[in-house]
This record gives sequence, C-alpha cells and structure tokens, in this order.
Amino acid sequence: MKPQALIFDIDGTLAETEELHRKAFNLAFTNADLKWSWNREKYRELLAVAGGKERIHHFITEDDPTQAGRENLAEWIAGLHKAKTGLYTGLLAAGRIELRPGVERLIREVHEQGMRLAIATTTSMANITALFDATLGHEVLSWFEVIGAAEQATRKKPDPLVYLWVLEQLDLPATECLAIEDTHNGVQSASGAGIAVLVTQSYYSEGEDFSGAVAVLSDLGEPHQPYQVLAGVDDTPGQVDLQWLQARFASQG
Repeated sequence: MKPQALIFDIDGTLAETEELHRKAFNLAFTNADLKWSWNREKYRELLAVAGGKERIHHFITEDDPTQAGRENLAEWIAGLHKAKTGLYTGLLAAGRIELRPGVERLIREVHEQGMRLAIATTTSMANITALFDATLGHEVLSWFEVIGAAEQATRKKPDPLVYLWVLEQLDLPATECLAIEDTHNGVQSASGAGIAVLVTQSYYSEGEDFSGAVAVLSDLGEPHQPYQVLAGVDDTPGQVDLQWLQARFASQG
C-alpha cells in the first residue's frame, strides 16, 4: 500500500521560522515597553511550550511573576501576541526567510504525482499564509486541501488533536498518511494520532528525543546538497523524494 497523504508541520519544518519568531517576539516586547529579551538559549527552552500565547504565559510564571498580577492577563497576552504576529508577517514580507533544503522540490513532486497534501501545525493561519506568500506563493498553499492550524488546535502539540482533526477532514486512516516534523513535540503529536513521522531536525530542535520517528535527517536534501542521516535508517546521504517516502512507508507496514 502507498501513502495517500503527506502532512507537513510548518515552523522549523518548512523553514527555520523559529528564529524569525524570536526576533518578532523581542520587537513586540520592546514596543510594549517590556524589559524582556529572549536570546537563542532562552527561546530554545521556551519552545518546549507549544503555542506563542502559552509561551508568554509560561515565561511570566517562571521568569517575571510580577506581570502575573496584571488585570485581564489573558487578554493582555493575546494582544501582545497579536502584535508579535504582525511584526513576524512583516519580517516575512521583507524576505527574511528561505525554505529548508528539499521542501519546495518535494512538495511540487508529490503534488504532480497526485499525492494529497495537508498541514498540521499549532501556528496561526495568518503565519502560514505569510510564509507561503513570502516563499512558495498562494497558489501552492491551495494545493494543501486540509490545513490544521492554531484555530483548530485548542490543545497544542504534543497533544495529537491537530493531527486527529486533519485525519478527520482528509477522511483517511492514520495508516495511510505520513507526517514530516522537526521537534519532539511534533513526533509525539503525530505518533499519538497513529501517523508515521519523518523528522528533519531544525536548528532549535537539535538534540531532542525523536523516539518513534521513522528516521531523523538533517533536512530533505537536494541533488547538490544531500541530507545527512542522524538516526533510524541506513541510507547513504541523498534526497527525500516520493520513492523514498514510499519505501519508508512500506517498511512501517
């Protein structure tokens, strides 16, 4: 049996967006007259908490509890996060991002071969649209027939909710789908929904526990820039294409 659908995560999987998110958070903090500044080490730690608003709340609890007494704290956090999202989309529009190796090539190949495409993420639809507008274009986004985003994921990864929702919309069993993720939380989310998952380790997920993944690669690879195998398969460096995915899918059966 061949896989019927390929489901992509967004942040860290399609592009190294997390660094741009970090910069947007810091700009939002400065604009709000906050003394917060998240360096890369702090942001790596905070990424264990899924969801931007949840991340801010966690930071307040752990690092600046004086802010916890704010009136209407949840609304204030939501406003701060909305401002950050606007700054993030502005950075994307300014061309501050590139897709990771192999992403565009693989998306175009599986679309041309008739394999169904979907997205399962806990970032917002606004962020997804901004990323595609800045890279692949809105037409390519329309190839993804199901998009599960923050608006559908009331429980964030590692909870499997967003993947379960995507499966329901696709009307496919988990055993006929493959997911591509970049984090431990993403692996747990996809696996929790019964979906086989390939990891392409990102800058911010380096060294995480990817137990349960079909394989862990440096990226999807290009003809001139082959991926490196980090765990799970015995391949020589190469590129992930539809034939590669089908072989890994068959090995899971």
